[in-house]
Amino acid sequence: MRHTEFWERLELALGVGYARSWASLYVMADLGGRTAQEALDAGESPKQVWRAVWAALELPAKDR
Repeated sequence: MRHTEFWERLELALGVGYARSWASLYVMADLGGRTAQEALDAGESPKQVWRAVWAALELPAKDR
């Protein structure tokens, strides 16, 4: 998964206006106590970050 796909999926899940804000504010234990944005900035793969986001948002299996 590329960064662009990650952001597209997050925008579909949360809306264009809220996705980046949520990614910068919501801390997840699955990411070591970091936000999605912090994890991406630290070099975590977008696929791994997406898995944590998917679980945190309790999205349907089809969105995994």
